Amino acid sequence: MLGSGILKGLLVTARNFVGSFHDRERLPTVQYPEERAPVGEAFRTFPFLVSDCPADADASARLAGLRGVACQICERNCPPRCIHIEKSKDKKPDAAGKPQLYPAVFEIDISVCMGCQICVEVCPFDSIKMDKVFEIAVPRRSPELLLDRDRLSKPNAYYRRIRPSEAAAVDAARAAEQAAAKARADAAAKAAAARQAAAATPPAA
Repeated sequence: MLGSGILKGLLVTARNFVGSFHDRERLPTVQYPEERAPVGEAFRTFPFLVSDCPADADASARLAGLRGVACQICERNCPPRCIHIEKSKDKKPDAAGKPQLYPAVFEIDISVCMGCQICVEVCPFDSIKMDKVFEIAVPRRSPELLLDRDRLSKPNAYYRRIRPSEAAAVDAARAAEQAAAKARADAAAKAAAARQAAAATPPAA
Protein backbone atom coordinates (compact mmCIF):
# COMPACT_ATOMS: atom_id res chain seq x y z
CA MET A 1 0.00 0.00 0.00
CA LEU A 2 1.30 3.40 -0.96
CA GLY A 3 2.34 5.44 2.08
CA SER A 4 2.26 2.49 4.49
CA GLY A 5 5.83 3.26 5.62
CA ILE A 6 4.83 6.80 6.59
CA LEU A 7 1.81 5.51 8.51
CA LYS A 8 3.97 2.97 10.40
CA GLY A 9 6.45 5.70 11.32
CA LEU A 10 3.67 7.98 12.56
CA LEU A 11 2.25 5.10 14.61
CA VAL A 12 5.63 4.58 16.32
CA THR A 13 5.84 8.32 17.01
CA ALA A 14 2.31 8.35 18.48
CA ARG A 15 3.09 5.34 20.70
CA ASN A 16 6.23 6.99 22.07
CA PHE A 17 4.43 10.30 22.60
CA VAL A 18 1.60 8.70 24.59
CA GLY A 19 3.93 6.33 26.41
CA SER A 20 6.25 9.13 27.49
CA PHE A 21 3.58 10.34 29.92
CA HIS A 22 3.88 7.19 32.05
CA ASP A 23 7.19 5.56 31.00
CA ARG A 24 10.36 7.63 31.52
CA GLU A 25 12.34 5.28 29.27
CA ARG A 26 10.34 6.61 26.34
CA LEU A 27 11.40 10.20 26.99
CA PRO A 28 13.64 11.25 24.10
CA THR A 29 15.37 14.03 26.05
CA VAL A 30 16.59 14.81 29.55
CA GLN A 31 16.65 18.13 31.38
CA TYR A 32 20.35 18.83 30.82
CA PRO A 33 22.42 19.90 32.74
CA GLU A 34 20.32 19.00 35.80
CA GLU A 35 19.84 15.53 34.33
CA ARG A 36 22.49 13.67 32.36
CA ALA A 37 21.94 10.70 30.12
CA PRO A 38 24.30 7.81 30.88
CA VAL A 39 27.03 7.12 28.34
CA GLY A 40 28.24 3.65 27.43
CA GLU A 41 31.74 2.30 27.93
CA ALA A 42 32.46 2.61 24.19
CA PHE A 43 31.60 6.33 24.18
CA ARG A 44 34.67 8.42 23.37
CA THR A 45 35.64 12.04 22.92
CA PHE A 46 39.33 13.00 23.04
CA PRO A 47 42.59 11.24 24.05
CA PHE A 48 44.31 11.34 27.43
CA LEU A 49 47.59 9.91 28.72
CA VAL A 50 47.56 7.02 31.19
CA SER A 51 49.89 7.28 34.18
CA ASP A 52 50.86 4.40 36.46
CA CYS A 53 50.58 6.44 39.63
CA PRO A 54 48.30 6.45 42.69
CA ALA A 55 44.83 7.87 42.17
CA ASP A 56 45.54 10.82 44.48
CA ALA A 57 48.99 11.60 43.01
CA ASP A 58 49.96 15.18 42.27
CA ALA A 59 50.89 16.51 38.82
CA SER A 60 54.61 15.71 39.11
CA ALA A 61 53.89 12.09 40.12
CA ARG A 62 51.46 11.70 37.22
CA LEU A 63 54.07 12.95 34.77
CA ALA A 64 56.72 10.64 36.24
CA GLY A 65 54.42 7.64 35.82
CA LEU A 66 53.46 8.22 32.18
CA ARG A 67 53.62 5.05 30.11
CA GLY A 68 54.64 6.84 26.92
CA VAL A 69 58.24 6.52 25.66
CA ALA A 70 58.12 9.31 23.05
CA CYS A 71 58.14 6.81 20.16
CA GLN A 72 56.02 9.33 18.20
CA ILE A 73 53.98 6.59 16.50
CA CYS A 74 50.74 8.34 17.45
CA GLU A 75 52.06 11.66 16.14
CA ARG A 76 52.99 10.14 12.76
CA ASN A 77 49.67 8.30 12.39
CA CYS A 78 47.38 11.16 13.46
CA PRO A 79 45.29 12.15 10.38
CA PRO A 80 44.65 15.81 11.38
CA ARG A 81 48.21 16.18 12.77
CA CYS A 82 46.98 17.49 16.12
CA ILE A 83 49.60 15.67 18.26
CA HIS A 84 53.00 17.24 18.95
CA ILE A 85 55.73 15.31 20.81
CA GLU A 86 59.30 16.21 21.72
CA LYS A 87 61.63 13.53 23.08
CA SER A 88 63.51 13.92 26.34
CA LYS A 89 67.29 14.17 26.48
CA ASP A 90 67.56 11.69 29.38
CA LYS A 91 65.85 8.40 30.24
CA LYS A 92 63.68 7.12 33.08
CA PRO A 93 62.82 3.51 34.04
CA ASP A 94 59.52 2.20 32.72
CA ALA A 95 57.14 -0.17 34.55
CA ALA A 96 59.51 -3.09 33.85
CA GLY A 97 62.53 -1.12 35.08
CA LYS A 98 64.03 -0.63 31.61
CA PRO A 99 65.43 2.89 30.95
CA GLN A 100 63.27 4.61 28.33
CA LEU A 101 62.97 8.02 26.78
CA TYR A 102 59.85 9.95 27.74
CA PRO A 103 57.92 12.84 26.15
CA ALA A 104 59.44 16.12 27.30
CA VAL A 105 56.58 17.80 25.42
CA PHE A 106 53.27 16.12 24.62
CA GLU A 107 50.48 18.33 23.29
CA ILE A 108 47.13 17.59 21.66
CA ASP A 109 45.07 20.32 20.02
CA ILE A 110 41.57 19.00 20.69
CA SER A 111 40.07 21.78 18.59
CA VAL A 112 41.51 19.85 15.62
CA CYS A 113 41.23 16.29 17.00
CA MET A 114 38.42 14.33 15.35
CA GLY A 115 38.28 11.53 17.94
CA CYS A 116 39.16 8.83 15.42
CA GLN A 117 41.06 6.75 18.05
CA ILE A 118 43.85 5.86 15.61
CA CYS A 119 46.42 7.07 18.16
CA VAL A 120 45.02 4.54 20.66
CA GLU A 121 45.06 1.68 18.16
CA VAL A 122 48.67 2.20 17.05
CA CYS A 123 50.16 2.77 20.53
CA PRO A 124 52.23 -0.30 21.51
CA PHE A 125 52.51 0.77 25.17
CA ASP A 126 48.81 1.38 26.04
CA SER A 127 49.83 4.88 27.04
CA ILE A 128 47.06 6.83 25.28
CA LYS A 129 43.33 6.16 25.62
CA MET A 130 40.08 7.89 24.78
CA ASP A 131 38.31 10.00 27.39
CA LYS A 132 34.59 10.62 27.91
CA VAL A 133 34.74 14.31 28.81
CA PHE A 134 32.54 16.23 26.36
CA GLU A 135 31.86 19.51 28.20
CA ILE A 136 34.79 21.48 26.81
CA ALA A 137 33.21 24.81 25.89
CA VAL A 138 35.78 27.59 26.46
CA PRO A 139 35.82 31.32 25.67
CA ARG A 140 38.95 31.02 23.50
CA ARG A 141 40.18 28.25 21.25
CA SER A 142 43.82 28.83 22.16
CA PRO A 143 45.38 28.06 24.58
CA GLU A 144 42.43 26.41 26.40
CA LEU A 145 42.00 23.65 23.81
CA LEU A 146 45.73 22.97 23.43
CA LEU A 147 46.26 20.35 26.14
CA ASP A 148 49.77 19.71 27.48
CA ARG A 149 51.19 16.73 29.43
CA ASP A 150 49.89 18.03 32.75
CA ARG A 151 46.30 18.37 31.56
CA LEU A 152 46.40 15.17 29.50
CA SER A 153 47.85 12.87 32.17
CA LYS A 154 45.37 10.90 34.32
CA PRO A 155 45.97 7.95 36.67
CA ASN A 156 45.22 4.39 35.65
CA ALA A 157 42.49 4.34 38.32
CA TYR A 158 40.61 6.92 36.24
CA TYR A 159 40.96 4.70 33.15
CA ARG A 160 39.65 1.71 35.12
CA ARG A 161 36.67 3.77 36.26
CA ILE A 162 35.54 5.02 32.84
CA ARG A 163 36.37 1.83 30.87
CA PRO A 164 36.43 -1.04 33.39
CA SER A 165 36.41 -4.04 31.04
CA GLU A 166 38.90 -2.55 28.58
CA ALA A 167 41.24 -1.42 31.37
CA ALA A 168 41.07 -4.83 33.06
CA ALA A 169 42.19 -6.52 29.83
CA VAL A 170 45.03 -4.01 29.38
CA ASP A 171 46.20 -4.40 32.99
CA ALA A 172 46.15 -8.21 32.68
CA ALA A 173 48.20 -8.10 29.47
CA ARG A 174 50.70 -5.68 30.99
CA ALA A 175 51.03 -7.81 34.14
CA ALA A 176 51.67 -10.92 32.03
CA GLU A 177 54.27 -9.04 29.99
CA GLN A 178 56.04 -7.81 33.12
CA ALA A 179 55.99 -11.31 34.64
CA ALA A 180 57.49 -12.75 31.44
CA ALA A 181 60.19 -10.05 31.41
CA LYS A 182 61.02 -10.78 35.05
CA ALA A 183 61.22 -14.52 34.33
CA ARG A 184 63.59 -13.89 31.43
CA ALA A 185 65.75 -11.61 33.57
CA ASP A 186 65.87 -14.18 36.39
CA ALA A 187 66.80 -16.95 33.94
CA ALA A 188 69.53 -14.80 32.43
CA ALA A 189 70.87 -13.96 35.91
CA LYS A 190 70.93 -17.64 36.90
CA ALA A 191 72.69 -18.60 33.67
CA ALA A 192 75.28 -15.87 34.20
CA ALA A 193 75.83 -17.01 37.79
CA ALA A 194 76.23 -20.61 36.61
CA ARG A 195 78.78 -19.59 33.99
CA GLN A 196 80.68 -17.51 36.55
CA ALA A 197 80.69 -20.42 39.02
CA ALA A 198 81.88 -22.80 36.30
CA ALA A 199 84.69 -20.43 35.35
CA ALA A 200 85.78 -20.09 38.99
CA THR A 201 85.87 -23.86 39.57
CA PRO A 202 89.39 -25.22 39.01
CA PRO A 203 89.65 -28.08 36.53
CA ALA A 204 89.82 -31.57 37.94
CA ALA A 205 93.30 -33.07 38.20
